[in-house]
Amino acid sequence: MASMPCSSNLTSPLFDFSKSNRTHQPFCLSLPSCSTVTSIKSLLASSNSGFFQHGFALKAGISSGVSSNSRSQFGVFAAATTGKSIYDFTVKDIDRKEVPLSKYKGKVLLIVNVASQCGLTTSNYSELSQIYNKYKDQGLEILAFPCNQFGFQEPGSNDQIKQFACTRFKAEFPIFDKVDVNGPFTAPIYQFLKSSTGGLLGDLVKWNFEKFLVDKSGKVVERYLPTTSPLQIEKDIRKLVAA
Repeated sequence: MASMPCSSNLTSPLFDFSKSNRTHQPFCLSLPSCSTVTSIKSLLASSNSGFFQHGFALKAGISSGVSSNSRSQFGVFAAATTGKSIYDFTVKDIDRKEVPLSKYKGKVLLIVNVASQCGLTTSNYSELSQIYNKYKDQGLEILAFPCNQFGFQEPGSNDQIKQFACTRFKAEFPIFDKVDVNGPFTAPIYQFLKSSTGGLLGDLVKWNFEKFLVDKSGKVVERYLPTTSPLQIEKDIRKLVAA
């Protein structure tokens, strides 16, 4: 696949320090223990935690998937993205080549912000690969966007991220250039995704592996918490690819 070539001749470019307030830590492929996963789930489930007191609060009683039938106008980017289609955006792949999202017209898209050092990494990458291999010939495309904003858990270069995904998890779905999903440098595609859903999940991506599901017409139809596994949303994917 053009967006995700797995090359054995990988180089390691210097980190990009072009944006202020970016801190990179040494890249390590070791993953947190199971207790870390439990801590993340507890953190995401608790609206009283200090983490949520900094603007990440969830409403009580939220389900794992949130319908986007009612669009909320919120955040500094909402007005800029209103009326746009997901196919209007161009992103950069892991090799920093431009990819127009219009190439995915007619496909079901699962868009995920990924990280290599998160307690959710192993389960999500493994299940994403399972889902992709099962439904790719039926019209599913998974678009993975590395992000280092949550616990600095994606600190590596693009080449390191690509090598990690290709060798450890045999990922065949497209992986793109590292992006911000919150804050002043939020990637336009994530401005659009968040303004298209909103509702109970609000205008902030909560953690690594939050998921957005897009139907064949380009409409964002569902948004899932980071702790919702890919296999838990397989039934939603199956309905959309069959539609």
